[in-house]
Amino acid sequence: MPIRVSAFYTFVRLDDAADLRSRLFAALAALDIRGTILIATEGINGTISGTPAALERFFTHLRSDPRFSDLSTKDTRTPVHPFKRLKVKLKKEILTLRRPEADPSVRVGTYVAPKDWNALLASPDVLVVDTRNRYEVEAGTFPGAVDPDTRCFADFPAFVSQRLDPTSHKKIAMFCTGGIRCEKASAYLLAHGFDEVFHLQGGILAYLDQVPHIESTWQGTCFVFDERETIGEPGRPAMTAAAEACDAGIDGDETGT
Repeated sequence: MPIRVSAFYTFVRLDDAADLRSRLFAALAALDIRGTILIATEGINGTISGTPAALERFFTHLRSDPRFSDLSTKDTRTPVHPFKRLKVKLKKEILTLRRPEADPSVRVGTYVAPKDWNALLASPDVLVVDTRNRYEVEAGTFPGAVDPDTRCFADFPAFVSQRLDPTSHKKIAMFCTGGIRCEKASAYLLAHGFDEVFHLQGGILAYLDQVPHIESTWQGTCFVFDERETIGEPGRPAMTAAAEACDAGIDGDETGT
């Protein structure tokens, strides 16, 4: 039976993080679901794998909690489990930035649907920023995107202070693998005086899935943060797995999306 891999996150206040961790671990283990979920007071972030039926049961259970009722997932299929075991961890942040003013539950930038992304990039007054780490950028990116040259996401504020200026960079468009880094990065920029901040909704994964190959401007490959070697379909850019890469979290930047 094919295995479904689901990546998901949401920024929402969780005052019962420890209790939630125990309940989710029990529910996941009973369904033989594997992977990693991070839980913090700022929200939840995970990538898990299991049979389609098992994951449907789990997400039905999770969405029964009003805080997760609108949770969406990014799903792919693979012949076998890409994860060896299940981990549900409590963290200070689901995505390590160490800047409390970057709070996506308060304010984030403007979401740009994948179908509208090419038009935004073609605008001459937009500065495009790739919020991923240097080894991810080396594998593939959008033409003309600025590489922050970061080792991990916690380095992003230093890039902003050294290379961006709200008085000269009036319109900024950002992207990452699955959307989570852009949400937090956009909250950080807005908190530091940048007015027009946009980010690719669903990240590169949504773009590659929804934009026809003939219209795609993506160049190269895209890392995903699990034990798969590649995912994707013939004729589309490959998405290649990466090892754990940042001491600020697991699987790149926490779950790497």
